[in-house]
Amino acid sequence: MESKIKVAAVSYLNTKPLLYGIERSDVMDDIELLLDYPSKLAERLKNGEIDMALLPVAAMPGIKGARVVSDYGIASDGNVASVAIFSQVPMDEIASVYLDYQSRTSVRLAQLLLEEYWEKKVEFKQASENYIDYINGTSAGVIIGDRALKQYTNFEYVYDLATAWKEHTGLDFVFAAWVANKDLPADFLTRFNAANAEGLNHIDEVIAQNSFPYYDLRTYYTENIRYRLDDAKLKGMNKFLQLIDATHKHLL
Repeated sequence: MESKIKVAAVSYLNTKPLLYGIERSDVMDDIELLLDYPSKLAERLKNGEIDMALLPVAAMPGIKGARVVSDYGIASDGNVASVAIFSQVPMDEIASVYLDYQSRTSVRLAQLLLEEYWEKKVEFKQASENYIDYINGTSAGVIIGDRALKQYTNFEYVYDLATAWKEHTGLDFVFAAWVANKDLPADFLTRFNAANAEGLNHIDEVIAQNSFPYYDLRTYYTENIRYRLDDAKLKGMNKFLQLIDATHKHLL
């Protein structure tokens, strides 16, 4: 028996429609599905512990042979809702920013936009697990995923990073894509793609399975998140990768 393909994703709400399709497809016969923080997936793919991951795109340049292998991922065309800088003071008063330890792409995007779009010099602070408790005064914080959606009523100012990116570049943004760093069977990838697509046909069921009183999931799944990586999304992704490569020395 051939060994199963190890596929990893995150367990955030934004992945639920894709996972819904995958978990109900015969593609599950061929894979072992694992869940982890986005920031951990890159290391596991690089080390060969997994074969494919819904990878934060900022991690791709650090993985030899990394390439997008599906037409689906986590993207946006403007307001994404779940990736933002949260603050109790307006942008011009922010002095320091906590960086969410769970994500590399969102942190890179925040650093890039603060420098180039808002033209702000701030102190970056590495976030501990309970860092949201310390976001007050002139200290802001990047919060992502489900935790971000829970914070809208707790902060005076919310700066959506996908919106700022769109205003800065005119482009869509890709947060994560299905990425492999080795050749995988073409038949498997075709069926995997179809499974992702099928999940998006069952948004009602996904919403019914995930009680979340903090934010309207129908809005989130149908207006904030864009799941199909069309040419506009890939153009935005490539621009982001170029920018973080060009500004690599500033952002370390």
